[in-house]
Amino acid sequence: MRIKKISEVIGLKVYTDSGDYFGEIEEANLSENKVDGWRIKVSGSMMSLISGARGVIIPHQFVKAINDIFVISKSALPSSEQGMDEAGEV
Repeated sequence: MRIKKISEVIGLKVYTDSGDYFGEIEEANLSENKVDGWRIKVSGSMMSLISGARGVIIPHQFVKAINDIFVISKSALPSSEQGMDEAGEV
């Protein structure tokens, strides 16, 4: 995946790979000049899935596609059983 400018990605809508609307990109987390993760502002309908958190940080390896929208792997999302193991709460 290549991104010309991170500023072009901020505000994009985020969907899971199963087609569910998840939220919007708020910020990129950088480490050594590479994208390490993405802070996503969670939509109201998805907040219950992540215990009412307003946002999550999704590691970059769970991003499936970036174009007009962001597609993330649904396995990146925490479930009530696994807590916040794979994606950190903001």
